[in-house]
Amino acid sequence: MDPQVFRDACGRFATGVTAITSFGPEGPSGLTANAFASLSLDPPMVVACFDRSSRTLAAVEHSRRFGVNLLSHRQEQLAATFASKQPEAEKFASIEWQERSRVPALAGCIAGIACEVRELVPGGDHLIGIGDVADVWSAPGEPLVFFGGGYWTLGNPEVVPPEVDRALEGP
Repeated sequence: MDPQVFRDACGRFATGVTAITSFGPEGPSGLTANAFASLSLDPPMVVACFDRSSRTLAAVEHSRRFGVNLLSHRQEQLAATFASKQPEAEKFASIEWQERSRVPALAGCIAGIACEVRELVPGGDHLIGIGDVADVWSAPGEPLVFFGGGYWTLGNPEVVPPEVDRALEGP
């Protein structure tokens, strides 16, 4: 199978855009990902996929935690920065963030989820991270969407979600 044909076909599926973050021995680390999904409501669990060569995967393996930051339509530049091969310190120097539940939480996101690693499962050239949700938060806003190799918005007015800023499990 032609890898580009497969990639193009998968690119026809619209997804949200996330920044997956963690702490490594040298500080915060992060990458842009659209391979993220909720897995279970009871108990609350998610999956996120990591390229095996990712510096963020190394941070996740070190800390055994990861954060999923759901990007706002205003964060296209942040998505590009976190998709780049810039040094991790440079990525975080140019943005506002804080530590929350032992993961880097990025300012301006429409939601965030802090997870403890339950398992890292092989999946081709990636590892599939299964995370137990430890904390969740949200804010008003419209999501950044990835489709056909580019970033899009839904074109909806600002959406105000129900109140979700609460810990599901104490860290």
